[in-house]
Amino acid sequence: MTPTTLTAPSDPRTLALSHPRTYSLDLAHSEVAFQVRHLLTRLRGRFTDFDGTIEFDEAHPELSSITVTIRAASIDTAQPDRDKHLRSDDFFGVDQFPELRFVSTGMTRSGPDSFDVAGTMTIRGVSKPVVVPVTALGKARDPWGTEKLGFEAEFKLNRKDYGLNWNAVVETGGFVVGDEIKVSLSFQAAADKQQ
Repeated sequence: MTPTTLTAPSDPRTLALSHPRTYSLDLAHSEVAFQVRHLLTRLRGRFTDFDGTIEFDEAHPELSSITVTIRAASIDTAQPDRDKHLRSDDFFGVDQFPELRFVSTGMTRSGPDSFDVAGTMTIRGVSKPVVVPVTALGKARDPWGTEKLGFEAEFKLNRKDYGLNWNAVVETGGFVVGDEIKVSLSFQAAADKQQ
């Protein structure tokens, strides 16, 4: 199925009816996880420190935007020595490049509850255009009356595109670490109470 591109309303009166609302990522109910091939199996990990802002326009979702910032030093693969190596200059170089960042540049609808979010991904100071397929999970209020948005995304990156080049050859001729990274996002965002 060909994605439908939504265009911004051209009538200024239509834009005047648009009321974007700001939502902030709820760290306690959100996750940034990844998988990468390690020898024969897949290694799973996550980042535990991140934040983000969504400017959500319910009337015109194509006008919405998202920014996500991840602290690279928060990488967690449940193995302290490996995490230390991942923080080193062989991989993320967290002293020089403390953050990973995604900033959206546009959005197109690809289904009733799905969007292709175009943006710029920056890792180790290298910025590349990416398109992230996002599934909207809806909107609800928590028991304390705060409005929440939920969405999920899965996409792949090549780590070498961002200068994460370290590897080692094993006796069988393969490599220790695969190039392809599968990223899984599960986000819940809370509406700004000032609005």
